[in-house]
This record gives sequence, C-alpha cells and structure tokens, in this order.
Amino acid sequence: MAQGRVVLVTGGGKGVGRGITASFLAAGDTVVICGREAPEVMPAVDGRSARFIAADVRDAAARDALFGAILDEHGRLDVLVNNAGGAPFVMADKASPRFHDAMIQLNLLAPLHLAQKANAIMQAQPNGGVIVFIGSVSALRPSPGTAAYGAAKAAILNLVSSLAVEWAPKVRVVAVSPGLVRTEQSALHYGDEAGIARVAQTVPMQRLAEPSDIGEACLWVASPQASYLSGTNLTLHGGGERPAFLAAASVNANASTPH
Repeated sequence: MAQGRVVLVTGGGKGVGRGITASFLAAGDTVVICGREAPEVMPAVDGRSARFIAADVRDAAARDALFGAILDEHGRLDVLVNNAGGAPFVMADKASPRFHDAMIQLNLLAPLHLAQKANAIMQAQPNGGVIVFIGSVSALRPSPGTAAYGAAKAAILNLVSSLAVEWAPKVRVVAVSPGLVRTEQSALHYGDEAGIARVAQTVPMQRLAEPSDIGEACLWVASPQASYLSGTNLTLHGGGERPAFLAAASVNANASTPH
C-alpha cells in the first residue's frame, strides 16, 4: 500500500543512498534526492523515479534552495535521511588541516544543518516527521585511515540522542549505522573481488551488507511501526567483526573460524 510520504535522501543517487531511495520508492513514497551531480541513471522502482535537485549539502545557500524547492513542489517534508558523506583513505598524520575540516564539515556539520531545516518544517506539520542519520560502525571502533570520519560519525550518535530530546514529541531522530557495505566504491576500500571476498569472510553473516539492507532498515525506522524509536542507534553489521585475538590465539579455534 502506498504510504505517500515526502522523503528527502541526501546523496540518494548512488551507493547506500541509492538503496535507501529504492526502498522508499517501493513503499509508494515521493522521494527527492540531492547531490552535486545527477546520477547517470535515476533511481526508479516500478516506473516511479526519484526527483533530483542539485545541491552541495555543505553550502548554506544550496540547502536553503533545496528545502525551498521541496516546499514549493510538495508543501511538506515527512522524512529526512541524512545519508550524504564519506571519506577517502588518508592516514591522520598525512592529512592536512584543510582535509580534516572538510571531513567534519561533510559528515557532521552539514547533516546537523540539514536536520535543523527539516525540523523547522516538521514541527509545523500535524504529524511531525522523522529524521534519520546514517552513521557507521566507524563510530564504535577504531577507524584507521579515516580518523576524522570516524570521529564525525561518533559525534553524530551523540547528536541524535540530543536532538531526539530537544525535538520530541513531534519529530523522531534516529541513527542507522551500517557495517561493511558492498557498493560501487568497495574496491577503493577492499581491493579486487578476491579482496572483497576475504573481507566478507570476516563478517559472521559471511557477506557484506547490500544497499538494500540499509534501505529496508531506514524504511522501518521511519515507519509507524517504529513510532516509539527515537534517540537511538540501529547497527547493521551482520553480527559485527570477529575479535582479532581469536585468530591469533593457539586455543579455542572453533570460535575464530566460520562454521
């Protein structure tokens, strides 16, 4: 049954964002996506496409124009999924201050500013709304090579808990934190197909997450079935990462290898 909500997914044209977009489209929602460049193929489900608006989420004027266009076209906003973000692999001692500033701007400050604007709209709506922040397991464990990114994602978790208190009861605020996800960018982090397969073997579920796994989780946390879920973090990591000491130990080998 069509839900008919208006949903904004930042960075919704590729990777995890594309999976999120597809899930909301399949549910019958109207989905707006944004990014600096339009995707080569617009996300679509059963003949229904997302609406793309060009916007750099780090730019205040672009954010204003984005929300203005959504209100002009639809008159409301029911769900914001703060998905845009990411970081290239750079060791912290090699990264410039400008690089670290950019990572914090993209992965922490821009989502905060977007959430503020979404909240202002949602507070004026009879049914309020839901704001979903896409976190990362990098917030919960060391993040070598992406230290500023991991720190920003850790800050997102505290931000979610704070905003959930400030903006209740009209607006729910939730984090969804993926573990390792297979996307078109996987090779940059894990290498070729053999490397990706080896990484997948470190996950108890024996596979990387698919973007659709994240999309379905976002669909649920934004649904009426999750109406009491706010200020919390849903981790999607396939069982987590096997502790390194198990592989190194000379005993208890059954705990360190998949069945």
